[in-house]
Amino acid sequence: MSDALITLDNLTVAYDRHPAVHHVSGSILAGSLTAIAGPNGAGKSTLLKAIMGELRPAEGRISHRLQRTDFGYLPQAAEINRRFPISVFDAVLLGAWRSSGAFRRVLAHETGKAREALSAVGLEGFEKRHIGSLSAGQFQRVLFARLLLQDAKLILLDEPFTAIDARTTKDLLDIVARWHGDGRTVIAVLHDFDQVRAHFPQTLLIARKLIGWGPTGDVMSPANLLKARAMAERWDEDARACEPAA
Repeated sequence: MSDALITLDNLTVAYDRHPAVHHVSGSILAGSLTAIAGPNGAGKSTLLKAIMGELRPAEGRISHRLQRTDFGYLPQAAEINRRFPISVFDAVLLGAWRSSGAFRRVLAHETGKAREALSAVGLEGFEKRHIGSLSAGQFQRVLFARLLLQDAKLILLDEPFTAIDARTTKDLLDIVARWHGDGRTVIAVLHDFDQVRAHFPQTLLIARKLIGWGPTGDVMSPANLLKARAMAERWDEDARACEPAA
């Protein structure tokens, strides 16, 4: 498919040779807004990390037409050490590494963009605050501001709205919609099916194996959700290592 930005070809991702994601094939289109949905333990975050390049396929492959610097990635909040001694402003400025490089001095226009990003997420006046002093919602706003500064073509979000207040969720969903309107490709792991239906036109529904992938209204059908739940409940963590697909 000519407008496919990322293609998964019989992708299997495993831990200690036991598959966490089984034989997934399909394409993410350029400029699309896609949710990765499914039950707890369905392999959603594993799939996202494989797309990001943090996990290597056990079988199959992932192909794309992007540079490493084209990726913007937001991990789950639990994976981020908030005790690191850094201010809100400096945390946002980390998004400038793509243009400034790891060891170059940050330029004046980049500091201006960092202030604009903080304003866009509603954190004016928070520049000198330590990230460890922020609420969960405020810290998530900081991470979104960093992504705004990064200006990536592909944005990967892992459970971006977990444990934050409704107002922050709405504001951050507005930013996601703005990215989509700008023609960026956004992929988000979500557990809230109502958010998926309301805000994400495309959905990849997974329960270790692919259940459905396409327009959200079609994929998030009662039959597919029941199938996903049943597959997740009968999954055997001690099953034999995955055999290659035919």
